[in-house]
Amino acid sequence: MTPTARVAATGRTRRPLVFLLALLLAVFAAQLSGAAGAAEGRPYTNPVKAQKGADPWIQYHDGNYYLITTSWTSELTMRTSPTLAGLSTAPSVQVWSDSTSSRCCNMWAPEIHFWNGHWYLYYVAGQGIADYNPTQRVHVLESAGADPMGPYTYRNQLGADWMLDASLLTLNGSLYLLGSANGGGTQNLVIAPMSNPYTLSGPFSTISTPTLAWERSGGTVNEGPEVLQRGGRTFIVYSASGCWTPDYKLGQLSYTGTNPLSASSWTKKSTPVFSRDDAAGVYGPGHNGFFNSPDGTESWMVYHANDAAGEGCDNGRTTRAQKFTWNADGTPNLGTPVALGATLAGPSGESAATPSAYTVVNRNSGKCLEVEGGSTADGANVRQWTCNGAAQQRWRFEDLGNDTSRLVNAATGKVLDTADCSVADGADLRQWSWLNNLCQAFRPVVTEQGGWVRLVNARSGKVADVANCSTADGADVRQWSWLSNTCQQWQIRPA
Repeated sequence: MTPTARVAATGRTRRPLVFLLALLLAVFAAQLSGAAGAAEGRPYTNPVKAQKGADPWIQYHDGNYYLITTSWTSELTMRTSPTLAGLSTAPSVQVWSDSTSSRCCNMWAPEIHFWNGHWYLYYVAGQGIADYNPTQRVHVLESAGADPMGPYTYRNQLGADWMLDASLLTLNGSLYLLGSANGGGTQNLVIAPMSNPYTLSGPFSTISTPTLAWERSGGTVNEGPEVLQRGGRTFIVYSASGCWTPDYKLGQLSYTGTNPLSASSWTKKSTPVFSRDDAAGVYGPGHNGFFNSPDGTESWMVYHANDAAGEGCDNGRTTRAQKFTWNADGTPNLGTPVALGATLAGPSGESAATPSAYTVVNRNSGKCLEVEGGSTADGANVRQWTCNGAAQQRWRFEDLGNDTSRLVNAATGKVLDTADCSVADGADLRQWSWLNNLCQAFRPVVTEQGGWVRLVNARSGKVADVANCSTADGADVRQWSWLSNTCQQWQIRPA
């Protein structure tokens, strides 16, 4: 055989082998591509929360996201969903209410942090509703157990002076409280050591003041410090300039020293890391938080922003979320704000479906709240029945923007209503066309661990109750004074 023939023969024998190898590689690549696609989260669209969306905090825990935001009232509400997309329509559940005169009625910037088996909820509260009211102080609550929704009990006021935007830093095994306080005519970032999540163990020291021009638009402000840690490095991302301006933005400190209580241990980046994007219609993005995707492979941020330059520092701000990346030098790259209305892939590793409606299950009977027979008539009875997934047992909780919701039946489009707007014990709960009154507004209030709530009518203050604690199909649901029994407790479950 000639050399030429030998080469030709070798090529002929190898060609099937090469083809087989290429085929296997293609199949493997397709499998990898399919796996990556399957890992993408459920599609979501900003805003994640439209009503009362300022100062958002998202925590992912045990298969669910938890979202809490500024209320401007004496109540704090939280939403939970197995997907980021679901937070936009999840029920707003009251986790805390405070009528104490010295702490009431203007709550801002809530956050939750887990420590030694309990959640600690930090918030700012003061009297009145004026911006930067001088009575604003930082307070902390403690959960009864490991449920992020509580119930919570009051633990402490942290510091004697005006302060905003409390958050926690854990560094080298020690715990610190971060916040924003006045000093020297500017609003600065401060830090203090803690002996536990509800006790300060030393005074506050200042670690950042608004010295750069981009930190002084409309106001000389450093606030909203949020910790970001990765690869052994620690960063604080903070909000700068006046929140009432479209130039509210995010800056960054890097921990480069040995003492977190010393300003010299923190190096400020000379330029902002996240700011307005007029082309995208995003103004005043700030007061952010960080969370990871369910599978731990992606870094995400949540923040608030306005969609017009003339909007200010109020309830018009909405909650937005987006993925961010990391630079080669180990610093975060937050990118640019995403425009409202863009549909994006949610955090990777989400596997549950995004809820479109919820069932409301009685704790005593295990049965579901439903419209009798799926009737579409005004006045149709609302009762309990064995849970069967029927449309008349599915409800949408639609936020009314005042810490209450209307319960819209999925089968009929009509709402849960207190008969004749009665405030009496025993008044019937029925369905009715939406009349936009308090008799049709309800507030789910956390009652016990495990997601058990009471459904409180906004006008009467009374709760949804199964008549005579019956466990029978067809038992009537009415309103009654709160008796703290299981017949008056409900669990809101994705349908």
